[in-house]
Amino acid sequence: MQLETVSIIEHRDYGAGYRLLRLAAPQIAPQVRPGQFVHVRIPRLEASVLRRPFSVFKAENGELTLLYKSVGHGTSVLAVAAPGEIVSLIGPLGNGFPLDLPADRTPVLVAGGYGMAALYLLARRLPQKGVVFAGGRSTQDVLCVEDFEALGWKVHIATQDGSRGVRGLVTGPFDAWLAEHRTNLAPEFFACGPNAMLQEIGARAIAGGWRAWLSVDRHMGCGVGACLTCVVKLQDTDGTWFWARSCKEGPVFEARQIRWNGEDDEA
Repeated sequence: MQLETVSIIEHRDYGAGYRLLRLAAPQIAPQVRPGQFVHVRIPRLEASVLRRPFSVFKAENGELTLLYKSVGHGTSVLAVAAPGEIVSLIGPLGNGFPLDLPADRTPVLVAGGYGMAALYLLARRLPQKGVVFAGGRSTQDVLCVEDFEALGWKVHIATQDGSRGVRGLVTGPFDAWLAEHRTNLAPEFFACGPNAMLQEIGARAIAGGWRAWLSVDRHMGCGVGACLTCVVKLQDTDGTWFWARSCKEGPVFEARQIRWNGEDDEA
């Protein structure tokens, strides 16, 4: 982890409110592992105490590329930043996805919305190719498909309005694929998206006796483990639970570690 002052190389519209931001970050970029993030001080918002966390889409040749959606005050201010402007980054931060995948495993990536961007670096660096399941509200929310296909990955798409791929949630084509390949399947799951989707993917992995690595989304304050605003409830193998920081111990956890509901837990 380090602090780096970087410059904007490219900042353009990606369609439907999404934007692509490319930064010259020669110190941080070579250190980034899939699933990690950077904490950005928004230009023209220096008076704000808090930085904003962004997943890394691409990290290569001393550059970082972020793919984000303008959804609040911070990202709407960031959206007007121009090439040549200076940005302060802290990173890389967090615990990313494991890359030591056994040779007999098929990597299966599941994304909701711009979770696709967070999984691209993983697809690029895993030792073997697999399949991707991408879901979104409509076709404009299904991102980076061509990037994955250019790497040789098979992409299955679901949209809630049926405008692209299968109509419904991403778990629809995911379940159909599981049923078709169940007799000869040795999958390893990696997922990034809404927590409800992560819980569903994790439950299927646990039921099948497989591993699922889930990137859990929590609101972050400091991004470096000090403020404890992003804690996730985890459990040991004996069922006892404890808190972990998604910015430090996470955001990636194995499905069996996560305790999604707190019934019968003590405060």
